Amino acid sequence: MNILILKTNIAGPSGIQAVQAVLNRHPVISRWTIDTEDIDNVLRIEASDTLTEADVIELVGPVGFKCEELQD
Repeated sequence: MNILILKTNIAGPSGIQAVQAVLNRHPVISRWTIDTEDIDNVLRIEASDTLTEADVIELVGPVGFKCEELQD
């Protein structure tokens, strides 16, 4: 199991709904959440080891959102 944590510009229910279809359909993503209360709108994904941050960036880009690896 791989846990990816990314900073996003997904803020609010409409943004979550927009990425929901993409993330829910992906075969290696088992669970995901977006913390819109956090200043970085953190997207946390549990997936198989094959999914990378770059893969997630490519998934959410076409639906109009940006994300990047969250630095420590």
